[in-house]
Amino acid sequence: MKPVRLLAIAGSDSSGGAGIQADIKTASALGAYAMTAITAVTAQDTTGVGSIHLVPADVVREQIERCLWDIGADAIKIGMLGSREIADSVAAALARSAKDIPIVVDPVMISTSGAELADDSVVDVLKASFFPLAQLITPNLPEAERLCGFPLQAGDDLLRAGKVLLSLGPRAVLLKGGHGGSNTVTDLLFTPNESPRAYIAKRVDTKHTHGTGCTLATAIACGLGEGMPVGDAIQQAHDFVQRAIRTAPGFGSGNGPIDHLQR
Repeated sequence: MKPVRLLAIAGSDSSGGAGIQADIKTASALGAYAMTAITAVTAQDTTGVGSIHLVPADVVREQIERCLWDIGADAIKIGMLGSREIADSVAAALARSAKDIPIVVDPVMISTSGAELADDSVVDVLKASFFPLAQLITPNLPEAERLCGFPLQAGDDLLRAGKVLLSLGPRAVLLKGGHGGSNTVTDLLFTPNESPRAYIAKRVDTKHTHGTGCTLATAIACGLGEGMPVGDAIQQAHDFVQRAIRTAPGFGSGNGPIDHLQR
């Protein structure tokens, strides 16, 4: 059998833990064939993001179109977009060439170290153009608060957020609970006609979690590319990320990378 063809649209992380590098490692670990459309080149390490150089929007668009027109894709994962111009260009390319391909949108807004990666204009495009194309969006709690416009402090807030995010057009929402303060991490899957489904894991006492969001979204996209139902694709990805956190190599003096190869 041929491997699943994954197109990852995201920024490059020079430290190798997140972004395009995490996408390629994750896809490869799961047996998929990774293609990329790089939106930005970042100079970063485990302590933070330094320089960010945005790729011209027409170059981002051509990367997408050449991958889809020649090799094709079974799933697409979208991460950091970088600017409204790039976001508009990506959205237009996908609307033309990716109508029947499952798309997972990780609405990247702030890096693990706190650097802002999406301004309000990018968020507007995410809501208007990307979410209606998405089979799944995967916001964490701070991202969900920004998208919804209200704080998420109690269980009722999470349920309300799930409904608000679904109303923006995606077929499903995975609200990630890693930024919560409990001893367990609970991710909630919201779909239009079912009760929320919880994915629960014991919180690992570690600072080495750089790239977990990118990795999770990419792993889900790989599962969707195989034809898995969204709930099963999330479960596979959730388990993959938990193993990768537990086997993190401990690199760097800040928020180190997880182990995508799970040695």
